[in-house]
Amino acid sequence: MGNAVLHLENADIYQRDNLVLSKVNLTLEKGAFYYLIGKTGSGKSSLMKTLYGDLKLQSGIGSIVDFDLKKLKEKEIPFLRRKIGIVFQDFKLLSDRTVYENLEFVLKATGWKEKTAIKDKITEVLEKVGIQNKHYKRPHELSGGEQQRVAIARALLNDPELILADEPTGNLDPKTSLEVMELLNQIHQSGKTILMATHDYQLIVKFKQKTVKCEGGQLFEVAQQVIV
Repeated sequence: MGNAVLHLENADIYQRDNLVLSKVNLTLEKGAFYYLIGKTGSGKSSLMKTLYGDLKLQSGIGSIVDFDLKKLKEKEIPFLRRKIGIVFQDFKLLSDRTVYENLEFVLKATGWKEKTAIKDKITEVLEKVGIQNKHYKRPHELSGGEQQRVAIARALLNDPELILADEPTGNLDPKTSLEVMELLNQIHQSGKTILMATHDYQLIVKFKQKTVKCEGGQLFEVAQQVIV
């Protein structure tokens, strides 16, 4: 597997007791970018949840950033999530805290103690996503695109080996979606590995990357020209 950041082999993905995807084979090498597409209910979300430890991998082989998904214990999940950055469709920001405090909360929860180091790290990630001047605002004072930038900054805090983006443009208008996609693209070009679930075919056509599709209980790679 060499440089594989994510490796699934004959993995069965369940949502509660229902088998939603069977015999999934997927390997992401370090530095890869894959889109994950498929209709609602096709198993995309269940696959994503299995990857970040929300759902248990019941059969097959699965490893992600050196964690064995089948043997993953409850108490290991926070450690797994430090090594992957997760970006959600609905941002999941804490509404009663400023942008800065949202990021500080994550760093403190993952063991950062040194005040100066915390401040430097927050400044660094906010600069990366282009909203360092909004650090004192609360989520409701930001546009959807700005909130998603904060969410991406949060995903970058612990310098993850892999970013899982679950419909990151799902709640954004087309122009803002493009901006967020350009940002994710830059992050990918800086060496990060990204798996992004999306419904937005315009983005897939504009930013060409490898694409895997959930359909009929299977996951398979699709050629670019077949997508549209």
